[in-house]
Amino acid sequence: MAQKVFYKTFAGSAAENYEKYFVPYIGRPLAFELIEAAAIRPGERVLDVACGTGIVTRLAARRAGPTGTVHGLDMNPGMLAVARSVAPADVEITWHESTAESMPLPDDSYDVITSQLGLQFMTDKVAALSEMCRVLAPGGRLALSVTGPTPPPFIVFEEALSKYISPEIGPFVHMVFSLNDPQELEKLAGDAGFRDISVHTSKPTLRLSSPEEFIWQYIQSTPLSEAVSQADEATLAQLEREVVAAWEPYVEQGAMTVSPGMLTLSARC
Repeated sequence: MAQKVFYKTFAGSAAENYEKYFVPYIGRPLAFELIEAAAIRPGERVLDVACGTGIVTRLAARRAGPTGTVHGLDMNPGMLAVARSVAPADVEITWHESTAESMPLPDDSYDVITSQLGLQFMTDKVAALSEMCRVLAPGGRLALSVTGPTPPPFIVFEEALSKYISPEIGPFVHMVFSLNDPQELEKLAGDAGFRDISVHTSKPTLRLSSPEEFIWQYIQSTPLSEAVSQADEATLAQLEREVVAAWEPYVEQGAMTVSPGMLTLSARC
């Protein structure tokens, strides 16, 4: 019997798959620590930068309550379309399409800024952080998370993508985990004008789906999807076979487990 390639069973845009697969397994579990670090109070004005499909934004809106103001900002219109579609009807959230480096928002307009797993992708990190400081009110708080270094299962994944798909796309996986030095993160924030900077490190354990499913869930929830979709079925089967075999040591009761390093930065402006 031919090996089933799960790639063929997935549908929807990368943003839709991100909300369907990435958020439940990774985005939502990691969001709670960030929300706790932000310590959002009822009535506060909150901006979630690089909000994606809005899991942190939605949790922030619950904390800020009906007297608060919550905005989500992302440069990807597809992500924002999904964010709008899944936001609860009883929660008012305003969405902005923009890069973090140049936000079309007034000075001193937020009490809290959150940002989950986004800073590592920003081209000019100091400019993005400076913009966050600009739109925060004096004494306003930043809670920001990044992840790394690259966990062993994702090193295998990066190598296989470079081997079977393209050397140009494998490094995307590395980039996800590239901003993993607490001192570097503190310096970026300091250079952007933040003060009272602290970085908390943790190593949560995430329980994912089976390797055969997770490989395609991850690919089709990210920018990897377009390049991978150009490969023929034999190549996709080889990719799946090699990665799934290498991931076997990380399987417990049929599900992948991974413990990424997390860095949560807290600061004031």
